[in-house]
Amino acid sequence: MLKFLSHIFTWWNDYTLGTKLFTWRKGEFVGSDEQGNRYYRERGGKRRWVIYNGEVEASRIPPEWHLWLHYISDTPPTEKPLPRKPWEKPHVPNPTGTDRAYFPPGSLAVEGARRKAIGDYEPWTPESTQTAG
Repeated sequence: MLKFLSHIFTWWNDYTLGTKLFTWRKGEFVGSDEQGNRYYRERGGKRRWVIYNGEVEASRIPPEWHLWLHYISDTPPTEKPLPRKPWEKPHVPNPTGTDRAYFPPGSLAVEGARRKAIGDYEPWTPESTQTAG
């Protein structure tokens, strides 16, 4: 029951009931990515959208699908995949705000001390302030 209510009133947990109905009535399935996100376009129309598999987070959309969703490419990656370079790594969503986020040494979330500043950096102290007199 709670999941049904969340589909009616919220969009950030998954799709809304309106999106599901629109997809059922007018959507044409185009393909899915390695994360299970499903991509649709309107039959006979111009709209394109994604139904996320899990958390609704834009950084979870791979570059090739981003191009198609934003009309940079007319052909979906399922019909004409982007060429892959040998040095390219697989797409990874932005981990900011998750347990996988990067925390430098000395930050409040990680034990340890920050490296000492080197070079010409001098931190401000009240004693170093000179008043014009």
